[in-house]
Amino acid sequence: MIHVLMLCTGNICRSPIAEGWLRTHVDQADLSGQIRVDSAGTTDYHVGEPPDRRAQQLMRARGIEIGGLRARKLCIADLEQFDYLLAMDNGHLSLLQHCAQQVHSPGKIHRIMVFSPGWKLQEVPDPYYGGQRGFIQVVDMLEAASRGFLTHLRESHFEVQEAGLDPQVAQRHHATH
Repeated sequence: MIHVLMLCTGNICRSPIAEGWLRTHVDQADLSGQIRVDSAGTTDYHVGEPPDRRAQQLMRARGIEIGGLRARKLCIADLEQFDYLLAMDNGHLSLLQHCAQQVHSPGKIHRIMVFSPGWKLQEVPDPYYGGQRGFIQVVDMLEAASRGFLTHLRESHFEVQEAGLDPQVAQRHHATH
């Protein structure tokens, strides 16, 4: 099982949108039994709250329900439990890298937009204080990035399995190369 964590500031806009997209793409690829997706925030401002209503509305319009998600704050155990931690911007990336030094797991951390080379923006802007256009842009960016990330997972972890080899052997092989 591959565990993926999406990270933004409050866990009510960007990271739940990214979680919703990746879960949808994983389900469509029939990989939900092999990939687990979650999200968290760097702060505790919104712990226990659902995603921002604007994020929910836009995702619902695209056929994805994220209203059942609840915000939570990143904890050190996440750095050990998750195989991939995907940051929305450079601030989140720096925080993750700093925390990862404490648990010796820096290779797990990436800025999510590296998986979407078609976008010029390398950071997902925070739409919280902006209008609808900002949310639309973020939804589009994260759809592309989550698709690209799933392609990365398939190529890195599952192509060997699809060739008929043991997936545990494939993951050990990938970790050493």
